[in-house]
Amino acid sequence: MMWRAVGALLTGLMLSGCISGTVAPAPDTAMTARDKQLLANKPYPNVKPSGDFARHIVEYPTNKKPGTVVVDTPNKFLYYVEGNGKAIRYGVTVGEESLAFRGQAKVGRKTEWPSWTPTPEIHQRIAGLPSYVAPGPHNPMGARALYLYQGNQDTLFRIHGTNQPEYIGQAISSGCIRMLNEDVIDLYSRVPVGAEVVVL
Repeated sequence: MMWRAVGALLTGLMLSGCISGTVAPAPDTAMTARDKQLLANKPYPNVKPSGDFARHIVEYPTNKKPGTVVVDTPNKFLYYVEGNGKAIRYGVTVGEESLAFRGQAKVGRKTEWPSWTPTPEIHQRIAGLPSYVAPGPHNPMGARALYLYQGNQDTLFRIHGTNQPEYIGQAISSGCIRMLNEDVIDLYSRVPVGAEVVVL
């Protein structure tokens, strides 16, 4: 009985990518001159996730093919599957429980420095929002956005940057998956349109 419990614990640790990890630097080529200029003048605190929520290369045994994105909503991690039992793990902010997306999707399109048009539902939840926010580091969508589709249908859920990096590791968003801007730039450079996304 005790061995069964130990085995279950080890399996859980392996699946969460907790057994050994090294810091994963972003490739220099992922950051454009425009990115560097805009992020040098960002109007929010220069907060970087630390500990487990910093970008790491981790052990991640999975049957998902390389290039798949897996969002571990309960633990606030996003994994980019590299294959050979490895993944890049990023800390993320996820949606509040009643607003979070779960299931399978594909990246239907990608945008650098997206604009933001809050939906009517978001306007109902949060008073005083503008009808449109232009691209830039002040924008809640941040530096990149990956739009999640099921078939030809836009789910209205996104993986995107954030102008609130202090909330990485929490569940406070309106349903989208937020990443540190530097991390979403890195992910964007790796993930093509059509990539599989699994949100747990």
